[in-house]
Amino acid sequence: MLSLERGPEDAAINRPFSFCRKRASASGHTEEAAGAVDGEGAPPGGPREQAAKMRVHEKYSTLPAEDRSVHIINICAIEDIGYLPSEGTLLNSLSVDPDAKCKYGLYFRDGKRKVDYILVYHHKRPSGSRALPKRVLHNDAALGARGAKQDQPLPGKGSQVEAGSPEPSVDYHEDDKQFRREEYEGNLLEAGLELERDQDTKIHGVGFVKIHAPWNVLCREAEFLKLKMPTKKMYNISETRGLLKTINSVLQKITDPIQPKVAEHRPQTTKRLYYPFSREKQHLFDLSDKDSFFDSKTRSTIVYEILKRTTCTKAKYSMGQGEGRKKDSALLSKRRKCGKYGITSLLANGVYSAAYPLHDGDYEGDNVDFNDRKLLYEEWARYGVFYKYQPIDLVRKYFGEKIGLYFAWLGAYTQMLIPASIVGIIVFLYGCATVDQNIPSMEMCDQRYNITMCPLCDKTCSYWKMSSACATARASHLFDNPATVFFSVFMALWAATFMEHWKRKQMRLNYRWDLTGFEEEEEAVKDHPRAEYEARVLEKSLRKEFKNKEKRRHVPEESTNKWKQRVKSAMAGVKLTDKVKLTWKDRFPAYLTNLVSIIFMIAVTFAIVLGVIIYRISMAAALAMNSSPSVRSNIRVTVTATAVIINLVVIILLDEVYGCIARWLTKIEVPKTEKSFEERLIFKAFLLKFVNSYTPIFYVAFFKGRFVGRPGDYVYIFRSFRMEECAPGGCLMELCIQLSIIMLGKQLIQNNLFEIGIPKMKKLIRRLRRRRQSPSDHEEQGKRKQRYEVDYNLEPFAGLTPEYMEMIIQFGFVTLFVASFPLAPLFALLNNIIEIRLDAKKFVTELRRPVAVRAKDIGIWYNILRGVGKLAVIINAFVISFTSDFIPRLVYLYMYSQNGTMHGFVNHTLSSFNVSDFQNGTAPNDPLDLGYEVQICRYKDYREPPWSEHKYDISKDFWAVLAARLAFVIVFQNLVMFMSDFVDWVIPDIPKDISQQIHKEKVLMVELFMREEQGKQQLLDTWMEKEHAREEPCNNHTPKACSDSCGSSGPALSHAYHGDAL
Repeated sequence: MLSLERGPEDAAINRPFSFCRKRASASGHTEEAAGAVDGEGAPPGGPREQAAKMRVHEKYSTLPAEDRSVHIINICAIEDIGYLPSEGTLLNSLSVDPDAKCKYGLYFRDGKRKVDYILVYHHKRPSGSRALPKRVLHNDAALGARGAKQDQPLPGKGSQVEAGSPEPSVDYHEDDKQFRREEYEGNLLEAGLELERDQDTKIHGVGFVKIHAPWNVLCREAEFLKLKMPTKKMYNISETRGLLKTINSVLQKITDPIQPKVAEHRPQTTKRLYYPFSREKQHLFDLSDKDSFFDSKTRSTIVYEILKRTTCTKAKYSMGQGEGRKKDSALLSKRRKCGKYGITSLLANGVYSAAYPLHDGDYEGDNVDFNDRKLLYEEWARYGVFYKYQPIDLVRKYFGEKIGLYFAWLGAYTQMLIPASIVGIIVFLYGCATVDQNIPSMEMCDQRYNITMCPLCDKTCSYWKMSSACATARASHLFDNPATVFFSVFMALWAATFMEHWKRKQMRLNYRWDLTGFEEEEEAVKDHPRAEYEARVLEKSLRKEFKNKEKRRHVPEESTNKWKQRVKSAMAGVKLTDKVKLTWKDRFPAYLTNLVSIIFMIAVTFAIVLGVIIYRISMAAALAMNSSPSVRSNIRVTVTATAVIINLVVIILLDEVYGCIARWLTKIEVPKTEKSFEERLIFKAFLLKFVNSYTPIFYVAFFKGRFVGRPGDYVYIFRSFRMEECAPGGCLMELCIQLSIIMLGKQLIQNNLFEIGIPKMKKLIRRLRRRRQSPSDHEEQGKRKQRYEVDYNLEPFAGLTPEYMEMIIQFGFVTLFVASFPLAPLFALLNNIIEIRLDAKKFVTELRRPVAVRAKDIGIWYNILRGVGKLAVIINAFVISFTSDFIPRLVYLYMYSQNGTMHGFVNHTLSSFNVSDFQNGTAPNDPLDLGYEVQICRYKDYREPPWSEHKYDISKDFWAVLAARLAFVIVFQNLVMFMSDFVDWVIPDIPKDISQQIHKEKVLMVELFMREEQGKQQLLDTWMEKEHAREEPCNNHTPKACSDSCGSSGPALSHAYHGDAL
């Protein structure tokens, strides 16, 4: 950036000048093509008076005008720069390597002012202009002429063209965008920010605006945002004593190798007192190093708040497509008055294409300066440090509290999975150790029992031996054993303990990060309206005004009472100027669309599950006709595995579709604030993805084999497909297969491969597109890119919703059906170890730096976690009671067993069927497939035998087992809920030491301010004593002498007091 130095006579001028080269006209003469700014064409009095009118407003700055130096030079071409010597300006020549001075884009061209934020826009320029070696380029020669007519009808037809020049083509849309950018950037200057433009980039057609916040603006905004900043006061953190201190020191030495080598992660013995910043109390704060007092995260947050608050209100054309060409002057006037566009609106309408803070520098390389980004990459974002703790404080320092809380929560969740994984492994090993002692599976595998089972399908399927399901029965015992019940209770208590552990850790982080008392700040951020909401409100106000004008146009004015008519008009104007809001009537079509769409999406999910059920039934019938004995013996495993893979593919595809639909449904609701938008989006996305992920599992757990009927009276789908049955060992093994494949598949494909592959593919596509659009020469290819150019090529930050969503769905897999898959916590733990480093690498290396957002908790996700934890208790109760054979075994053991053992249990759960009672057309085509004629076959159910008086009716054993199952659900649910609430009650939300430290901080803060007030009072008392001592001689002397004495000493004392006060 070329720098501009002013002469002494221009010290008070604080507005950027626009320089353009002198253009040669057709007659050979040159003319000045300098444009005016902000709507003034060429006012009389010369450029000095014009610039003086455009000074920065004093209310935005605490510094005098001569101390503020904001300079932007607009140069239309570089060959022949014209400037006025009388203005005292000097153009500094570029150094040999100007990029090195500004640290390749981290600073302004002067190398002193740090870049706090970047605005990116697209501009059109001739292709030949890329060859010009310029750093600053503005095609703003026509800005003055365009600005001078901003209150006149829209340009276009009949516009005057400069003599001797070709008639320019008018692009209303691009013209409007450029006008809005100029006005918006002017407003940013008035707000105290400093800007620098760069259009000579390696990215074709892209310009950058660098923003720097000076010290006075940072102080002003920090006070406005109530940012807590470090004071000079420090205090000692109370340490544990006795046995706890010894244990902590031992643990610290043991865990030292897995601690990150980061200064912020070391245990602190002292802490600096933080207090909301105040310019009047700057002497209380630690201002020893002003450059680092506001770190890069805080600076970017402050600039972003200014960008959101700064508006652009004088755009000629509207935000809609083609609406700017309307000739209704009243409508345009209303739009200029009411259309306020902050950075969110400008981004949404394409005025700017991106806005982001810069990363601190490169993260890898030999000659890279050490920075926080490089430190995060080395100690956090590499797979080689997977065994180390996360440097959460450094993550918070670099990315902000909201992202820091996400990684802190993910780390706490991963740590809590360690004990759950250990217990799950023990339960699984117990099943492996006792599988040979399991009497029911031994009876099923015993060939001597010779139990003949009824066909699994009509016609094509034949009778089969129960011993052929031996492998399935033995595998079921690995997950369906008495230890499973214990593990379900343990996981319910684990979920409650995890929630309490996170609340306590969250409170520690709030104390460490000085987020206590954050509610007031949160309210201020929450009330900022979104760009789409403002656009809808503007549209509504315009329609309202138009209707009122139409009414007034058709209603004749009463000549007899003109005064009354004037009062009515005035009152109508007052009502129009009131703040318009969107009511439920405005949103009713969107609400109706949301309801219908969500119901339709859920119905689509159910229809897909039904389609997979029909596939399973058809595939089982087709495989039964195969001549290979090995194929027929593995029909269940083959059908189950292929069906689950189909379910997995459908779930992954629908997850992406439902995410887009949820965002679209939330957008049409037009929520007012970003917080409301995020919460509504999370609710819709979680609802759709929850149904999509768990519907196939719910079917296997609670519906498969429940409504099949019986031989001779089966239930059919569409009168053609017979409902499928569970295996003789129950559906728990199939549920385990379903859960494991879907869980592992989602984690491997969706959470890992997609997160790695999709960003790399997008990056490759962008690189190929840039090469095709702007083929550069070798000299430009060798030039090092600026920091903002490198960051622009990164992926924009899309929020934490996808990251939280995949972890919440995983949390559901771990807790909801853990009774059927005790190894789920182990696989979740292994996935999360990779997930942490994968997300860390994505944030550090592949994403633009997000704007730091303050937050004291994880928001609505905590309530979702609690809801999933409560639901897990109920679902596990039903899984143990109805899906597994745990309850039927207990009933048989204590009610029907003759010797107190499980011998005879399998025979007790099977009913008999006379094959002569088959319906016509449903009997097996090959009844002699087993080598003998079958008279009686068995099926799994509690029904009366065919020789009974009420044959095939439900037996009393069924009702006894059902009563026991329902009783178990009630007892299990209430017992576990009570234990969870007891854990919640026993463990305090706020650790005792943190509560004491917070109280200590409050006491120290009161002492600090009391000491300050006492100092002020002492100063005031001293001044009063001096004043009183000066007045005493006046009482003993003549009035003239008194007046002379007071007159000579008064001002000096007054000046001395003010000097002390300062």
